[in-house]
Amino acid sequence: MTDEQKKEYFDKVDKNIKESGYHLTNVFASKDSPSFFYSTGIYKTFGIPEIFISSLPPGLCSELVKNYVNTFKDKQTIPLNEKLDYLSDRFAVYLIDVPKSKLTDYVLTSVRLYKDEDYRYLQVIFPDTRGHFPNDNGYDYDQEIMGKFGG
Repeated sequence: MTDEQKKEYFDKVDKNIKESGYHLTNVFASKDSPSFFYSTGIYKTFGIPEIFISSLPPGLCSELVKNYVNTFKDKQTIPLNEKLDYLSDRFAVYLIDVPKSKLTDYVLTSVRLYKDEDYRYLQVIFPDTRGHFPNDNGYDYDQEIMGKFGG
């Protein structure tokens, strides 16, 4: 990426955060890792943790993040490690805490925005196509879990 392309990208990020409160980044799968998706700006704008999602299509990720922000932006607490059936009408999800240190190499746009400021990330944990979650027998999906899941 050239310096001009980086500037254009970060100008777009800053504009999205200013206009909607956050920016969403989708990173496509490689031979070494599944695709992933993350937010930048939610913590700064709404005071709730950023979101990280592994291995779901961008449209579904955008829907989950939008519903997450709309549901929790005015709340004091967010339920962690509890099955939530209201962030998507397609399936239930769990939200788990993820140490920033586990995501440093993934969420570069957030690292740039926050620098040395404090911020948090939660990961959306979702079921496979048969409704099984990662701790269930028969779970079959390539979701990379970055935090501690106890669902």
